[in-house]
Amino acid sequence: MSWGTELWAPDNAQSLAKDQFDSLDKHTQWGIDFLERYAKFVKERIEIEQNYAKQLRNLVKKYCPKRSSKDEEPRFTSCIAFFNILNELNDYAGQREVVAEEMAHRVYGELMRYAHDLKTERKMHLQEGRKAQQYLDMCWKQMDNSKKKFERECREAEKAQQSYERLDNDTNATKADVEKAKQQLNLRTHMADENKNEYAAQLQNFNGEQHKHFYVVIPQIYKQLQEMDERRTVKLSECYRGFADSERKVIPIISKCLEGMILAAKSVDERRDSQMVVDSFKSGFEPPGDFPFEDYSQHIYRTISDGTISASKQESGKMDAKTTVGKAKGKLWLFGKKPKWSVKMGPALEDFSHLPPEQRRKKLQQRIDELNRELQKESDQKDALNKMKDVYEKNPQMGDPGSLQPKLAETMNNIDRLRMEIHKNEAWLSEVEGKTGGRGDRRHSSDINHLVTQGRESPEGSYTDDANQEVRGPPQQHGHHSEFDDEFEDDDPLPAIGHCKAIYPFDGHNEGTLAMKEGEVLYIIEEDKGDGWTRARRQNGEEGYVPTSYIDVTLEKNSKGS
Repeated sequence: MSWGTELWAPDNAQSLAKDQFDSLDKHTQWGIDFLERYAKFVKERIEIEQNYAKQLRNLVKKYCPKRSSKDEEPRFTSCIAFFNILNELNDYAGQREVVAEEMAHRVYGELMRYAHDLKTERKMHLQEGRKAQQYLDMCWKQMDNSKKKFERECREAEKAQQSYERLDNDTNATKADVEKAKQQLNLRTHMADENKNEYAAQLQNFNGEQHKHFYVVIPQIYKQLQEMDERRTVKLSECYRGFADSERKVIPIISKCLEGMILAAKSVDERRDSQMVVDSFKSGFEPPGDFPFEDYSQHIYRTISDGTISASKQESGKMDAKTTVGKAKGKLWLFGKKPKWSVKMGPALEDFSHLPPEQRRKKLQQRIDELNRELQKESDQKDALNKMKDVYEKNPQMGDPGSLQPKLAETMNNIDRLRMEIHKNEAWLSEVEGKTGGRGDRRHSSDINHLVTQGRESPEGSYTDDANQEVRGPPQQHGHHSEFDDEFEDDDPLPAIGHCKAIYPFDGHNEGTLAMKEGEVLYIIEEDKGDGWTRARRQNGEEGYVPTSYIDVTLEKNSKGS
């Protein structure tokens, strides 16, 4: 099927052919407009893909953790799964960007280039058609002019014929007039014959050009327009296919991203998360025991057989014990709880004594591992410097061995510092694990203090790094008791919540502390608040603080009361 032969029959009028040419002009223009409209559609789709990918990346960035330190890294399987899903979603956003780039390069760019070429080709074909039509119109005008001229000459020859016949029949006409009319007739007849020949030639030429126009030139132009329009349709088909292929190519990768999300969901383990909660918050403390029964009726059944002197002695002893307890309470109340400021101070947290035993052990173990890694790095650096120094000594032209001495000295200082830190943290770790020197190793309190109390907090929350300084007690109080102390002298003593056995001897020289001997049994009236001290009481009522690491605490149901 061809536009050049099917759009009209050969005997159609010239005006119909012109109308068909205008119709094809409009149709090809519509085809180019449709192509550009589809290109605009693809461009908007590209913008949607780009905005979608950008929003997905912003969403991932918003919910991804800012891992400023190792402690903030996700540990729970549900958190790790969510972060894996975010990573897969980020990859998915990248694939949307790939779709946009593929559409921009393969579809939109190709369409814009082809639309430009199509406009140029269409313009050329239409110009050729208009030129052919103008040439045919010119031939028709020439033929029409020769026809009119031949018609006019024929009328003039007919008039000359009539004038000659009239004069020839007129008896009064002179012979000269008749001869003149005859010459005029011959002239008009000759001119009519010439115009007839010219009209016949122009007619033949026009018929040939018209046949060529309608059977050769115009069909060829229409055929070219048809091929151009069909190529446009084929290009649209290819772009439709490329539009779909741009996304179909990334579907396997997108499927892998979705499969990764599903695997991340399947990796969630509630049991493991629960175990992590236990590991994170396990304190190492034992649950408190039952409160013991405190018998206050023992003085009612005291026999009267005791003499006045002995009774007064017992009463005096009782008052002394009460006064002692009251005074002790008045003195110990001020630092019974660790001040808030001591928790916020950096040095007070060096040994993690503010944490429960289990968490403290984990933190200390982590620090020891980090220090060991740093120590290994420094040792490797020292070995490298020594090797370089040996090379310089053997080959002085390569460098000065003395230039490495400052760096080597700095490395040695770092190694010594790290070893001291490791030793100190290992001592704290041994204290937490209850293996400081072994249970069977009985050392004097001054030796234990020298090892254990480095970096420890005193009962009032103070801190010391001096290895030769023993555990500091509360500040000495001068003078008599204040009115503040007297308010608590008449209060009843605190009930015992358990008992303890001294593992090591403790001198207890500082005020507020309680001296004890190895193996001595004391009552526990206040547990360790996390500062490393436990409040205890002897059977005679004397109270004070003892190091928690020096005693074996038992909180049991049948422990004695106060």
